[in-house]
Amino acid sequence: MPQLIFVVGGAGAGKTTIAKALAGKRKLAFLDMDTLLRPAAVSIMTLKGLDPHDRDSAEYKRLCRDLGYRITMDAAWENVAVGTDAIVIGPFTKETDDADWLEQELRNAGLSQAEVDVKVICVSLAGEETYRARFGARNSELDRWKLDNWDSFKASLQPRMIRWRLKDDSVLYFDNSEALATERIALLERFLDGGLS
Repeated sequence: MPQLIFVVGGAGAGKTTIAKALAGKRKLAFLDMDTLLRPAAVSIMTLKGLDPHDRDSAEYKRLCRDLGYRITMDAAWENVAVGTDAIVIGPFTKETDDADWLEQELRNAGLSQAEVDVKVICVSLAGEETYRARFGARNSELDRWKLDNWDSFKASLQPRMIRWRLKDDSVLYFDNSEALATERIALLERFLDGGLS
């Protein structure tokens, strides 16, 4: 049975670092929504006369957000349909709050939970100052809007619950405030193999 792993959480929590570590060890199809959407987002934002590096404003979300999720999930379902394990990275803020979203996605792909082993790693950091320090350290143009609009942006960093109807051992809430050492990657691999329950 193919495995589809979601690595979700707020910006700066380390989703991509975790996903790259797991994808490299397990030879997973690696589907980062930021990467898949970036060429289209840059074009759309530029055509509208907006900042092409913006990934957080209301205008970006109106113009590009849903397109990014559609591109990413279509690629994920195509991999799963041919038996390839895949890892998907993105905030999935609205999606994880909708109890029906995963089942609708599976149905639309002609699949069910009986045919796909879905795992979710929900990544977070200890507090908003830890996030802010991460943004400052990585010094990315994509974080400029976040830092310039911190008071409105920080609401997106609140802890979340995964509402999808999954078994308890299919969801892991992972505090990524510490360095991602070998033993922490091993813990994530045990979770993927069903060994934490």
